[in-house]
Amino acid sequence: MEQPKVIFLDAVGTLFDVKGSVGEIYSQIAGEFGVKVSAETLDKTFIKSFKAAPPPIFLDAETQDIPQREFDWWRIIALDTFENAGVLKQFSDFPAFFSELYIHFGTAQPWFVYPDVLAALVNWRRLGIELGVLSNFDSRIYSVLQSLGLRDFFKSVTISTQARAAKPDPQIFAIALKKHNCQPEEAWHIGDSITEDYNGAKAAGLRGIWIDRGKKS
Repeated sequence: MEQPKVIFLDAVGTLFDVKGSVGEIYSQIAGEFGVKVSAETLDKTFIKSFKAAPPPIFLDAETQDIPQREFDWWRIIALDTFENAGVLKQFSDFPAFFSELYIHFGTAQPWFVYPDVLAALVNWRRLGIELGVLSNFDSRIYSVLQSLGLRDFFKSVTISTQARAAKPDPQIFAIALKKHNCQPEEAWHIGDSITEDYNGAKAAGLRGIWIDRGKKS
Protein backbone atom coordinates (compact mmCIF):
# COMPACT_ATOMS: atom_id res chain seq x y z
CA MET A 1 0.00 0.00 0.00
CA GLU A 2 1.48 3.33 -1.06
CA GLN A 3 2.37 5.66 1.78
CA PRO A 4 -0.03 8.62 2.07
CA LYS A 5 1.08 12.23 2.15
CA VAL A 6 -1.38 12.96 4.96
CA ILE A 7 -3.30 10.90 7.52
CA PHE A 8 -6.33 12.55 9.09
CA LEU A 9 -7.70 11.16 12.33
CA ASP A 10 -11.04 11.52 14.05
CA ALA A 11 -10.87 12.58 17.71
CA VAL A 12 -13.35 10.99 20.14
CA GLY A 13 -13.51 7.22 19.72
CA THR A 14 -10.33 7.18 17.64
CA LEU A 15 -7.55 9.10 19.41
CA PHE A 16 -9.17 9.36 22.82
CA ASP A 17 -12.44 8.64 24.60
CA VAL A 18 -14.42 9.34 27.75
CA LYS A 19 -13.33 7.62 30.96
CA GLY A 20 -16.26 5.46 32.00
CA SER A 21 -19.19 7.16 30.30
CA VAL A 22 -20.70 10.59 29.72
CA GLY A 23 -23.51 9.64 32.11
CA GLU A 24 -21.03 8.89 34.89
CA ILE A 25 -19.40 12.29 34.54
CA TYR A 26 -22.72 14.13 34.29
CA SER A 27 -23.95 12.25 37.37
CA GLN A 28 -20.80 12.97 39.37
CA ILE A 29 -20.80 16.72 38.70
CA ALA A 30 -24.58 16.97 39.18
CA GLY A 31 -24.05 15.35 42.58
CA GLU A 32 -21.69 18.18 43.49
CA PHE A 33 -24.63 20.51 42.88
CA GLY A 34 -26.96 18.46 45.06
CA VAL A 35 -28.73 16.58 42.26
CA LYS A 36 -28.77 12.80 42.56
CA VAL A 37 -29.40 10.82 39.37
CA SER A 38 -27.90 7.56 38.15
CA ALA A 39 -25.25 7.37 35.47
CA GLU A 40 -27.30 4.71 33.66
CA THR A 41 -30.29 7.04 33.38
CA LEU A 42 -28.15 9.92 32.14
CA ASP A 43 -26.37 7.73 29.59
CA LYS A 44 -29.74 6.88 28.06
CA THR A 45 -31.13 10.42 28.08
CA PHE A 46 -27.84 11.93 26.87
CA ILE A 47 -27.72 9.63 23.82
CA LYS A 48 -31.32 10.52 23.02
CA SER A 49 -30.68 14.26 23.38
CA PHE A 50 -27.40 14.16 21.46
CA LYS A 51 -28.91 12.27 18.53
CA ALA A 52 -31.86 14.69 18.39
CA ALA A 53 -29.62 17.76 18.20
CA PRO A 54 -28.89 19.41 14.84
CA PRO A 55 -25.29 19.26 13.56
CA PRO A 56 -23.05 21.85 15.27
CA ILE A 57 -22.79 24.05 12.20
CA PHE A 58 -23.40 27.76 12.67
CA LEU A 59 -23.55 29.22 9.17
CA ASP A 60 -24.75 32.65 10.31
CA ALA A 61 -22.21 33.09 13.14
CA GLU A 62 -19.25 35.45 13.06
CA THR A 63 -15.97 33.67 13.78
CA GLN A 64 -15.60 35.32 17.18
CA ASP A 65 -19.10 34.18 18.16
CA ILE A 66 -18.56 30.47 17.43
CA PRO A 67 -17.30 29.52 20.94
CA GLN A 68 -20.49 30.96 22.48
CA ARG A 69 -22.63 29.15 19.91
CA GLU A 70 -20.84 25.89 20.76
CA PHE A 71 -21.49 26.50 24.45
CA ASP A 72 -25.19 27.16 23.78
CA TRP A 73 -25.48 24.06 21.57
CA TRP A 74 -24.15 21.82 24.32
CA ARG A 75 -26.21 23.62 26.99
CA ILE A 76 -29.42 22.66 25.17
CA ILE A 77 -28.28 19.02 25.00
CA ALA A 78 -27.52 19.05 28.73
CA LEU A 79 -30.86 20.68 29.53
CA ASP A 80 -32.70 18.04 27.51
CA THR A 81 -30.62 15.28 29.11
CA PHE A 82 -31.62 16.26 32.65
CA GLU A 83 -35.18 17.18 31.64
CA ASN A 84 -35.70 13.72 30.14
CA ALA A 85 -34.19 12.21 33.29
CA GLY A 86 -36.85 14.07 35.32
CA VAL A 87 -34.40 15.95 37.55
CA LEU A 88 -33.88 19.33 35.87
CA LYS A 89 -36.02 21.16 38.45
CA GLN A 90 -33.77 19.87 41.23
CA PHE A 91 -30.98 22.22 40.15
CA SER A 92 -30.87 25.48 42.10
CA ASP A 93 -28.40 26.95 39.59
CA PHE A 94 -28.27 25.01 36.33
CA PRO A 95 -26.16 27.67 34.50
CA ALA A 96 -23.42 27.34 37.13
CA PHE A 97 -23.56 23.55 36.91
CA PHE A 98 -23.36 23.57 33.13
CA SER A 99 -20.47 26.03 33.05
CA GLU A 100 -18.46 23.70 35.29
CA LEU A 101 -19.46 20.67 33.18
CA TYR A 102 -18.48 22.41 29.94
CA ILE A 103 -15.10 23.51 31.26
CA HIS A 104 -14.45 20.01 32.62
CA PHE A 105 -14.73 18.43 29.15
CA GLY A 106 -12.13 20.89 27.86
CA THR A 107 -9.49 19.43 30.19
CA ALA A 108 -7.62 16.11 30.22
CA GLN A 109 -9.50 14.84 33.29
CA PRO A 110 -12.52 13.14 31.63
CA TRP A 111 -10.53 11.62 28.76
CA PHE A 112 -8.09 8.76 28.17
CA VAL A 113 -5.81 8.24 25.16
CA TYR A 114 -6.08 4.81 23.52
CA PRO A 115 -2.88 2.82 24.20
CA ASP A 116 -1.97 2.34 20.53
CA VAL A 117 -2.18 6.03 19.61
CA LEU A 118 1.15 7.44 20.74
CA ALA A 119 3.25 4.74 19.06
CA ALA A 120 1.30 5.15 15.82
CA LEU A 121 1.72 8.94 15.81
CA VAL A 122 5.44 8.66 16.51
CA ASN A 123 5.87 6.09 13.71
CA TRP A 124 3.90 8.11 11.14
CA ARG A 125 5.88 11.23 11.98
CA ARG A 126 9.13 9.24 11.63
CA LEU A 127 7.97 8.19 8.14
CA GLY A 128 7.44 11.82 7.20
CA ILE A 129 3.65 11.59 6.96
CA GLU A 130 1.77 14.78 7.79
CA LEU A 131 -0.98 14.38 10.38
CA GLY A 132 -4.25 16.21 10.92
CA VAL A 133 -7.25 15.97 13.22
CA LEU A 134 -10.57 15.97 11.36
CA SER A 135 -13.47 15.95 13.79
CA ASN A 136 -17.04 17.01 14.49
CA PHE A 137 -15.76 18.22 17.88
CA ASP A 138 -15.84 21.87 19.00
CA SER A 139 -13.19 24.47 19.88
CA ARG A 140 -12.30 22.67 23.11
CA ILE A 141 -10.41 20.17 20.92
CA TYR A 142 -7.33 22.41 21.07
CA SER A 143 -7.13 22.42 24.88
CA VAL A 144 -7.97 18.70 25.05
CA LEU A 145 -5.24 17.73 22.56
CA GLN A 146 -2.74 19.97 24.36
CA SER A 147 -3.59 18.61 27.81
CA LEU A 148 -3.40 15.01 26.57
CA GLY A 149 0.05 15.61 25.05
CA LEU A 150 -1.10 15.09 21.45
CA ARG A 151 -1.28 18.59 19.95
CA ASP A 152 2.30 18.78 18.63
CA PHE A 153 1.85 15.73 16.40
CA PHE A 154 -0.71 17.47 14.20
CA LYS A 155 0.00 19.99 11.47
CA SER A 156 -3.71 20.81 11.18
CA VAL A 157 -6.92 20.62 13.18
CA THR A 158 -10.22 20.84 11.28
CA ILE A 159 -13.47 20.87 13.24
CA SER A 160 -17.07 21.14 12.08
CA THR A 161 -17.94 24.32 13.95
CA GLN A 162 -15.10 26.25 12.31
CA ALA A 163 -15.37 24.57 8.89
CA ARG A 164 -19.14 25.26 8.77
CA ALA A 165 -19.57 21.64 7.65
CA ALA A 166 -19.69 18.32 9.50
CA LYS A 167 -18.65 14.82 8.51
CA PRO A 168 -19.73 13.06 6.33
CA ASP A 169 -20.10 16.25 4.22
CA PRO A 170 -17.28 16.23 1.60
CA GLN A 171 -16.75 19.95 2.26
CA ILE A 172 -15.04 19.41 5.61
CA PHE A 173 -12.64 16.92 4.01
CA ALA A 174 -11.87 19.42 1.24
CA ILE A 175 -11.11 22.12 3.80
CA ALA A 176 -8.75 19.78 5.68
CA LEU A 177 -6.97 18.73 2.47
CA LYS A 178 -6.41 22.35 1.46
CA LYS A 179 -4.46 22.97 4.68
CA HIS A 180 -1.92 20.36 3.51
CA ASN A 181 -2.02 21.26 -0.20
CA CYS A 182 -2.99 17.63 -0.69
CA GLN A 183 -5.11 15.81 -3.27
CA PRO A 184 -7.81 13.46 -1.94
CA GLU A 185 -6.14 10.35 -3.34
CA GLU A 186 -2.95 11.20 -1.41
CA ALA A 187 -4.71 11.12 1.97
CA TRP A 188 -6.18 8.63 4.41
CA HIS A 189 -8.81 9.27 7.05
CA ILE A 190 -9.11 7.02 10.10
CA GLY A 191 -12.16 7.06 12.35
CA ASP A 192 -14.57 4.95 14.39
CA SER A 193 -17.78 5.85 12.53
CA ILE A 194 -18.72 3.92 9.39
CA THR A 195 -21.02 6.73 8.24
CA GLU A 196 -19.05 9.84 9.19
CA ASP A 197 -15.49 8.60 8.82
CA TYR A 198 -15.28 5.63 6.46
CA ASN A 199 -18.09 6.47 4.05
CA GLY A 200 -17.51 10.21 4.39
CA ALA A 201 -13.84 9.89 3.49
CA LYS A 202 -14.52 7.59 0.53
CA ALA A 203 -17.17 9.94 -0.85
CA ALA A 204 -14.65 12.79 -0.66
CA GLY A 205 -12.03 10.75 -2.56
CA LEU A 206 -9.80 9.79 0.39
CA ARG A 207 -8.94 6.29 1.55
CA GLY A 208 -11.36 5.62 4.40
CA ILE A 209 -10.20 3.39 7.25
CA TRP A 210 -12.61 2.26 9.95
CA ILE A 211 -11.17 1.59 13.40
CA ASP A 212 -13.29 -0.60 15.67
CA ARG A 213 -12.48 0.21 19.29
CA GLY A 214 -14.47 -2.76 20.54
CA LYS A 215 -17.58 -0.99 21.82
CA LYS A 216 -19.34 -1.63 18.51
CA SER A 217 -18.23 -5.24 18.06
